[in-house]
Amino acid sequence: MFEKKKGNDIVCEIGGITTIDAAMACFESRMDSTHLSRIQFIKNPEILIKIANAIVMCDPDTVFINTGTAEDKQFIRDLSLQKCEEMELPMKNHTIHYDLKDEQGRIIDRTFYISNDGEDVSTLANKRMRAEALEDIREKMTGIMKGKTMIVGFYMRGPVGAQVSNPALEITSSAYVAHSAELLYRNAYHAFEDQIECLGHFFTNVHSEGLNRPEDLPNARVYMDRSYQTTYSFNCTYAGNTLLLKKGNHRFAVDKAIYDNRGNELSEHMFITGLKDDDDRVTWFAGAAPSGCGKTTTAMVGTDFIGDDLAQMWIDDNGSVRAINPESGIFGIVQDVNSEGDPLLMDCLRKEKTEVIWSNVLVDDEGKPHWIGNGEPAPTKGKNFQGYWEADLKDDNGKPVPMSHPNARCTLSSVALATYSQESESPNGVGLKVITYSGRDSDTMPPVWQAKSSDEGVAIGACIVSAATATEVGATGVKRAPWANAPFIPGALGDYMDAQFKFFGSPKIKPENQPVMAGLNYFLTHEARGGDSKKLLGEKKDVRVWLTWLGRRANNRVEAIQTPIGFIPKYEDLKELFALLIQKEYPKELYDKQFSLYIDNIISRIDLQIEAYGKEKNIPARLFDILKEQKQALLTLKDQQGAVVLPENV
Repeated sequence: MFEKKKGNDIVCEIGGITTIDAAMACFESRMDSTHLSRIQFIKNPEILIKIANAIVMCDPDTVFINTGTAEDKQFIRDLSLQKCEEMELPMKNHTIHYDLKDEQGRIIDRTFYISNDGEDVSTLANKRMRAEALEDIREKMTGIMKGKTMIVGFYMRGPVGAQVSNPALEITSSAYVAHSAELLYRNAYHAFEDQIECLGHFFTNVHSEGLNRPEDLPNARVYMDRSYQTTYSFNCTYAGNTLLLKKGNHRFAVDKAIYDNRGNELSEHMFITGLKDDDDRVTWFAGAAPSGCGKTTTAMVGTDFIGDDLAQMWIDDNGSVRAINPESGIFGIVQDVNSEGDPLLMDCLRKEKTEVIWSNVLVDDEGKPHWIGNGEPAPTKGKNFQGYWEADLKDDNGKPVPMSHPNARCTLSSVALATYSQESESPNGVGLKVITYSGRDSDTMPPVWQAKSSDEGVAIGACIVSAATATEVGATGVKRAPWANAPFIPGALGDYMDAQFKFFGSPKIKPENQPVMAGLNYFLTHEARGGDSKKLLGEKKDVRVWLTWLGRRANNRVEAIQTPIGFIPKYEDLKELFALLIQKEYPKELYDKQFSLYIDNIISRIDLQIEAYGKEKNIPARLFDILKEQKQALLTLKDQQGAVVLPENV
C-alpha cells in the first residue's frame, strides 16, 4: 500500500508557512530586488510555499534564484571556487572536487524512506516512520544554512515536453551541487510552471552540506519522503548523496511508474544508446547494470549516445517502447577509463573541449588528474581523496592507499561527446529494440544470451547477481541486484515486478515492436573457465560485438542456438563480427569457454533467486514458474550431456 500526501509535509511542518501571502512575505524579507523579481515570475502556490518553508527551516543568509543564464551559471562556478568546494585546474573549465575521506559513495546505512503506518517499503532498503524522521530533520536541518547562500534551481528530468519527464526543484547551499546540476540536467526556469501544469506534479530536493566536517558524518542523512516527493540531505558532500535530482528523484520516478501508471511507464537504471550496423540502420538499446558495472562503457560503444545511467520508458500510441534520458550529462566512474577502451570519453577528459568537474582523483604537481587504470604513466606523488599521496603510501591498517578512489568520478555535459545524438532532446524519445541486463558476474552466465519471451526477459532482470562495487560505502561481496534498480525501488519488490511483467507483456506493444530482452556479462574470468587467472575472459571492447549481435537478432538478421536459459549466438556469426567490428580473431576455443553452460553454477543461481524471492510478499507466480522450468530443463540437459555443455551439444 502507498498513498500520496499522507501525513504531514515535513518541510512545511517545520517552516510553518501555509499561505501564498506568508510565502511572499518571507521572500520580501530574505531576497534582494533581483531575486525577488525572479521568484515573483513563478505563480504556482505549491512551488512558492515549498521554497518559502525551505528558507525558514534552513535560515540562509541570502537566497539565489538560478534562472539558468550564462551569468547565473558563472556565479555558481565562482561561488564554488570561493567556498573551496572546487579548485581550478590548469586545463580550461576543469575543476577538482574532493568529498570527505569517509564519504566516497552512497551512505546506504544512513539513507531512509520516510514511511507511514501500513505502508510497504522495499525489504532491501531502510525506513523511518514519519514522526521520527520529522524530529531528526527538525533537529539537524533547522538553521543549517546560517552564513550560507541558498541556491534554488528549476529543472526538468527529461526533455521539455516529454510525457514522462519530471519537473524538480533543487534547493541547496552547495555551489558544487548546483554546478553539477547545471551540467547534468536541463534548467527550465521559464518552462517550469507550464510543465507542472501538463504533468501534474513536481519533485523537491533540499540539501545542505552543513559544516562539511568529518565529525559530522555520523549525523549525515538522506531522507526520501515518497508521500510528498521531497528529499532531504544534510551533512554530506558526495554527489550520490547530495545531488538529489539524480537517484533521490529517480526513486520518486520509480514510484510514479509503479503506482500511478503501472503497465504503461517504467523508470529504470539503464543506459540508452544507438548502434548503427553495416546496413546503416540505427538500433536503439537500453541496458541495466548496477553502479560501477560498466553502463557508461557500454553506452559509449554506441554510435548515437543518449545517456549512461537512467531511462524513462513508455508505450506510445503506435505500439512501440520509447525512452528518454532524464539527464543531459554524465556523472561517470573513471577507474579503468582509458584510450583503448573509452576513446570518446578520454577525448573529453584529456583535451580542452568541455567543462569537467573531477572528483576524488589524484592531481599531480602540474595540476593534471590521474586515476587507476587510465593506461598512462603514473605520478609518484600528488593530492587525492585522502590528502597528500605518494607511491607506496599506506593507511592506518597498513593497506596501500590507491592513487585514486575506485569511485572517483567525472561530471560533464553529454553534448561534448563526439557521438552525442540530437535525439537526446526529442520529447518523443527513441524507439527501443533491445533491453539488456548485466552485472559483475565472474563465473556463471555467458557474455550474451537472449530471452525466449518478454516474461523470461523480466526474469533475467530480476535475477541479476553482481559483485559489490565502491559506489556504496561499506558494501562487500557478491549480492543480488534485481534489475540493477534495487537500491532505488521504494516500494515492495512484488509491486515492481508486477509492473515489469505488465509493461513488457502489454498487449499495446505491437509484435513487430517487441524489444529483444537479454543478459550481458563481460566479467567472466579465466579462472572460472578452467584457467588460473582472475583476468577477464575477453576485453571491454568486445561488448560492441555482443550488442551488434543483439541488434541483428532484433532485426531478424541472424539465427541462434536455443538453450534452457535462452538463445545464444552461433560461433560463425561472432567470428564474423569480431573481425568486422574490432579487427580481432575469435578462436573457437574462446567461444567454447564463454558460451558453454556451466549447469551447476546456473542452477545454484536459480536456487538462490527462488529462495530469496520466496521470502518476499506478493511476488508474481510467473517468476517462479520460469525459474523452475529453466531448472528442470537444465537438469535434463545435465543428465544427457554432463555438468559442462558445449554450445553445439545443447
